[in-house]
Amino acid sequence: MNLIKKLTITLTILLIIVGCTHKTPYTNRSQMIFMSPKEELALGEKSYKESLSQSKVITETKDANRIKNIGSRIAKVANRSDFQWEFNLVENDAENAFCLPGGKVVVYTGILKVAHNDDQLATVISHEIAHALARHGAERMSSSMVQQGLQIVGNIALGATAPQYQNLFNQTYGIGSQVGVMLPYGRMQESEADEIGIYLMSQAGYNVHEALKFWENMSEGKKEGSDFLSTHPSSTNRIKDLEKVISKLPRS
Repeated sequence: MNLIKKLTITLTILLIIVGCTHKTPYTNRSQMIFMSPKEELALGEKSYKESLSQSKVITETKDANRIKNIGSRIAKVANRSDFQWEFNLVENDAENAFCLPGGKVVVYTGILKVAHNDDQLATVISHEIAHALARHGAERMSSSMVQQGLQIVGNIALGATAPQYQNLFNQTYGIGSQVGVMLPYGRMQESEADEIGIYLMSQAGYNVHEALKFWENMSEGKKEGSDFLSTHPSSTNRIKDLEKVISKLPRS
């Protein structure tokens, strides 16, 4: 009887995992995600509002308008009609940016010191949008659920509601933290966001070679890196990988 129970539980878990397998856009990598897109978008919207309420949002300035214009161009090629895109500039010296599920993009004023033109700013925005398109946050949450035990995995797969997982979501995305940005992605996710970001830049008509210059700017004079670099791979390796991606793009 115990053996039958174990087999039943194992089969149930396998069915849940199979049912929660997804593919990333552009790279077509298989993912295991237990959260539904609807739940993910609801959590993103709630956390976004909370984040903005604790920040000084800059509006109606040249830079604020640049953020919106560049973001809108990239959003058009992202092909996500279910996203309610928003692009905001926040006063913060950290050289950083993030995108929450649903297309909620925040750029810190600190990043403007190293993004010297629109193409380089597009590098940052497209990279962060790529994380959202590939559902990297939900993927990390799913990994955390597995680490916490199969029971929580079963609950979320069976349709657990968003409030129950708000704390886990906030921890995953770093909402409410001192820096106010996401906790580190895995190296694979970062490389994937770089690759998808280049595709988005190219499709939106931006100069992808400026992405290489942006990462050079980010690495100048920094040993350990800025807040942004501290959660991302080294600029040297990143530039080499980006060059490979760019070399494979269709020539216009």
